[in-house]
Amino acid sequence: MKSVSIFLGLLAGLLFGVATPLSKIVLLQFNSFQLAGLLYLGAALTFLPVTIKNRKIEIEALRQSNKKKYLFGIILFGGILGPLFFMIGLKTANAMSVSIWINMELAATAVLGVLIFKDQLGRFALLGVLLSLSAGVMATFNESASGFVSGFFVLLACISWGFDNNLTSILDGISPQTITFIKGVFGSIVNLTIGMFLSNFNITWEYIPYALLIGVFSYGISIVLFVITAQNLGATRGQVLFCTAPFWGILASYFFLGEPISIMIVVSFVLMVLSIILTNFTYHEHEHTHQSIVHVHYHSHNEGHHEHTHEGKAKDIKHSHLHEHTEIKHSHKHFPDIHHRHKH
Repeated sequence: MKSVSIFLGLLAGLLFGVATPLSKIVLLQFNSFQLAGLLYLGAALTFLPVTIKNRKIEIEALRQSNKKKYLFGIILFGGILGPLFFMIGLKTANAMSVSIWINMELAATAVLGVLIFKDQLGRFALLGVLLSLSAGVMATFNESASGFVSGFFVLLACISWGFDNNLTSILDGISPQTITFIKGVFGSIVNLTIGMFLSNFNITWEYIPYALLIGVFSYGISIVLFVITAQNLGATRGQVLFCTAPFWGILASYFFLGEPISIMIVVSFVLMVLSIILTNFTYHEHEHTHQSIVHVHYHSHNEGHHEHTHEGKAKDIKHSHLHEHTEIKHSHKHFPDIHHRHKH
């Protein structure tokens, strides 16, 4: 199951990474608010059918008071502020620079995860985070001082997404598709409304389908793949995999926009690969207790935490539904995933 989660995390990074140069092209036709709204509208539309299908169960989950505060934070930081800050930064910088700076999302997720959200980082995992940061610093050696303002807005976006990542990894009562739908709906409404007001209600209609298509793959499918990864591996480890996005963005910037790749970019790529290996192949083991809980998330039945059965379904098949855990005490190797947010 861990290998599948790693693959999904890498695929999420690929889909999100190519969005940077593609968004740079489309951004010539919109203001930052408009494109941020359209991208997340595309993400919402992707999972409208699934959300309608599961609406009864998930609306009941939303009524739980302890879930509402997490969902509000996800909408604010992930659906509104994050994409807006990112588009403002992208507006005034080249796509390759922004692809490099977005690496700061890993640091923001890790710091917030340890300080606020009870994430755990061992020595090797911490080294992996430091290598990831080093990769970002190494890559920025090619950038001039003129991009500092853009870099500042990208940093704000990364901090916003850092909150979003950690909140998403612990919101276990709602499916990833519904999280993305709700975040996309509210984010698109807010940013599109502001964008249309600032443009005197003018918009380039013929480019809207392109923006929505980027939103479907890079902010819809990509986000859900990251949610699944974060819930299975923990927010920081999931973010390390997602943090390969800058290098997919660099490659896409080279092919689509003709921006050059230097030796510094190659060195930073090697550092990033090492950080992924160190961070995702570390874990710890001790006796711990799982309290009784009812929630919804992607899972299989071959990892010792899901004892309910499904007639005719293999134990290693991943699926999602509302299910109950009985209290259990055991010891095994584990990540700080959705079932292991206990204190140490």
